[in-house]
Amino acid sequence: MKTRDLLLALDQGSSSSRAALFDLKGRIVAFAQRPVRTKRLKALWSEHDPMELAKTLEFSLDQVLSQIGPRDRVLAAGLAVQRSTIVFCERGTFKPVAAAPSWMDGRAAEFVSLLQERQGEIRGLSGLYATPYYSAPKIRWFLDHEPKVRALADAGRLLCAPVSTFIAARLTKGAVVAADPTCAQRTLLMNLDTAAWDPGLLAYFGLSAEILPSIRSSAGDWGAVERRGRKIPLLATVGDQQSAAIGLGAANEGDAVANYGTGAFLLRHTGPRPSSAPGLLASAAATVGELRGYYLEGTVHAAGTSFEWLKNNLGLMKDAKAVEEAFRKSKRRVLMLPAIGGLGAPRWDYKTKTAFFGLDSQTTRHDLVRATAEGLCMLLADAAAVMTASGSAVTRAQVAGGLSRCDALMSFQADALGATLERRKEVEATALGAVILAAKAAGLPDPERMADAKVEKTFAPKSDETARAKRRSEWTAFVESTQRLSREICL
Repeated sequence: MKTRDLLLALDQGSSSSRAALFDLKGRIVAFAQRPVRTKRLKALWSEHDPMELAKTLEFSLDQVLSQIGPRDRVLAAGLAVQRSTIVFCERGTFKPVAAAPSWMDGRAAEFVSLLQERQGEIRGLSGLYATPYYSAPKIRWFLDHEPKVRALADAGRLLCAPVSTFIAARLTKGAVVAADPTCAQRTLLMNLDTAAWDPGLLAYFGLSAEILPSIRSSAGDWGAVERRGRKIPLLATVGDQQSAAIGLGAANEGDAVANYGTGAFLLRHTGPRPSSAPGLLASAAATVGELRGYYLEGTVHAAGTSFEWLKNNLGLMKDAKAVEEAFRKSKRRVLMLPAIGGLGAPRWDYKTKTAFFGLDSQTTRHDLVRATAEGLCMLLADAAAVMTASGSAVTRAQVAGGLSRCDALMSFQADALGATLERRKEVEATALGAVILAAKAAGLPDPERMADAKVEKTFAPKSDETARAKRRSEWTAFVESTQRLSREICL
């Protein structure tokens, strides 16, 4: 059997843990996936079992390694992870001592409300807004409410680890205990300019850098993974959205991507300097040595989550195919605001409730599913409108993620954005981005060519600007009225 040179991608997300082996042309030769559960014990709470995050990824890793021959060589590995989720564990042993609050978790909203007068300073330092979405408020909440976390901190043994830190440290037996800038920024404690823990940000949350990992470049030596008789250099760790952007070839100024998973994210590369726009994030791109870049980012908290809610709580759909079916069978227009877990960019509103508007005696489940899909698209279009107003218009974007496989949803999204969307044949963009970074660190020639997959389908806007403006005006009125009602009526 011919020897193959391969690259390993490890992708730990909110809904699943995946492992994939790519050849040097960017083609998947082995793939494994395990689901991940999200527990929602109370309103606004959203958490994971840290050991489930680790073990489902390790299981997937073992599965893909079992699918290749003994002569195949795995040259390097890259790790991509969900951002803002935080793990509380013992430094040295990496044994978790509490649940891991997800990036979707909003339990720290009350504490964050005390920092509203500091928003300008916090954003200026971090590139982010002080919201319960990020890790620092969750760290503060767990220190104040979880005795085991507090006891470990008092003993000087607490490590508050982004998922990347926790996973990498377990896989490499503690060779490196660090976070890269794309994950470190999501703690709300990293200075965007210096890529170091910021004393001022730490002070706002009453935290010490001693409980945090170090910060190092996304691509580089992260130790070695020893599994199934193989020793594989781990040469990259990165946040999932930045990794997906790399996997879609959107690593240059002006490039844009929309990624649809548990949440939905719109990123536009702004070059070597961060750009500012009201309500949007200035996000660090993956780093290779001293090379740095930035994205303007808009986030929707509940994308796949909204459809899971329709399926599991309301029984309105069986699987993702129901979204495409809903666009075909829906006959009546309904508006829906997907606010499970709060409204993300540009509103950052954790009080407004999920709402439907326009139901009557003829409304069907197809109308409600379609309305949810359209609501998701309109929220992402709201972020794009802010980008345009700030001089960073999105006229073309690469799309990825499970929901991007729905043609009807992508067609509506293109229309809502007023932009052309391109969907490539390779949908594992996050995993591909991680191996491209690892290949760069390994010194392989021209690894970016792996992102040159052919465009499978293009979606262009169908409405004219007048129709788009009317729809946006109606949508804005709906959202603002729902926000007002949510403030006036406490349920």
